[in-house]
Amino acid sequence: MSRSELDNEVVWMLFTEVMELLEVLIRPAITVMISEKKESFFLLLGGCTFDDGPGACDYHQDLYDDFEWVHVSVQEPHYLPPEMPQGSYMIVDSSNHDPGEKARLQLPTMKENDTHCIDFSYLLYSQKGLNPGTLNILVRVNKGPLANPIWNVTGFTGRDWLRAELAVSTFWPNEYQVIFEAEVSGGRSGYIAIDDIQVLSYPCDKSPHFLRLGDVEVNAGQNATFQCIATGRDAVHNKLWLQRRNGEDIPVAQTKNINHRRFAASFRLQEVTKTDQDLYRCVTQSERGSGVSNFAQLIVREPPRPIAPPQLLGVGPTYLLIQLNANSIIGDGPIILKEVEYRMTSGSWTETHAVNAPTYKLWHLDPDTEYEIRVLLTRPGEGGTGLPGPPLITRTKCAELKTKTMRICEYINMYKMSFVS
Repeated sequence: MSRSELDNEVVWMLFTEVMELLEVLIRPAITVMISEKKESFFLLLGGCTFDDGPGACDYHQDLYDDFEWVHVSVQEPHYLPPEMPQGSYMIVDSSNHDPGEKARLQLPTMKENDTHCIDFSYLLYSQKGLNPGTLNILVRVNKGPLANPIWNVTGFTGRDWLRAELAVSTFWPNEYQVIFEAEVSGGRSGYIAIDDIQVLSYPCDKSPHFLRLGDVEVNAGQNATFQCIATGRDAVHNKLWLQRRNGEDIPVAQTKNINHRRFAASFRLQEVTKTDQDLYRCVTQSERGSGVSNFAQLIVREPPRPIAPPQLLGVGPTYLLIQLNANSIIGDGPIILKEVEYRMTSGSWTETHAVNAPTYKLWHLDPDTEYEIRVLLTRPGEGGTGLPGPPLITRTKCAELKTKTMRICEYINMYKMSFVS
């Protein structure tokens, strides 16, 4: 190899080493830049780093809680112990408040026609390792009641920030508001803090997302079942419950895996009445975060019952002609079946006939006999038949003898009288 060829080989080796070094140094930086660009692209309004305080992010203190969250800023001196994190964030000092008192910080109202993710940092710290209280996350829908928390953490978690996610499933035109609530414990010692809240337009990694929950309609007295379907890894092992808008929590009845990333949970309400009619949603919780579905309505229908008794249109020795008189009802329609129920007032048997006309003729009755007639109405669904309406009590006529003008019932009455005398 000539000297010039050797020099070229050395230059090429040096060039290769430099390029490999640049690859090691530059590629991670480019990757981080792309990741940051992607993250900022998917960020939605509603997040906050608290660098300029909560007001800059349109966050508000609740006017009806017991005290307020405090803003800690790197630009201002604060009273916190030196081991607490540096930076800007929101904090509650439990030692300044009574047990059970609460402070609520409200995020701006959001309206998204899809599932998205809210993640945040939190810590609960005490210098002596005591319990500073509870951090609750509440989700209020359409300015309704607060209901119970969809996620919470209680007790000492350390002085380092932890991360959690909220997988919120809400659909236009509904709107929702996330609320961070700090509740002071009996120990009244330590701090509860939150920071770096992000609202992301893509699903959470660690918390399952629920598919749209549909309304459930049943007749009063029947069992109602809500089925919640969620997607997420290992989500079936999370805590699951059905949350009523008024705050009641219903435990899960059954869970099953659909596939490795999807599961279904069933919730049953026994023998429901009109008082159970409300909005319900599915909630799942783990240490990593929580998922919450949209609210769906439980609709409880009252089986129909006629207000008035049937009307007598005609009478004979062996028949009664009635008008059902079923246009005015107590309960809910639509009416899919009308029935006439009748019996002798002195007997124990009952017959029921389906009717598809406004009037009905009862045949093959006994002469001069008293009958009780009621109307039954049925609406769609199991248990849709209501109670019988008010009775019509009437009597058939006496039968006429073909050979004489006197009626059979008159002969019978004369015979009874002679027997008594």
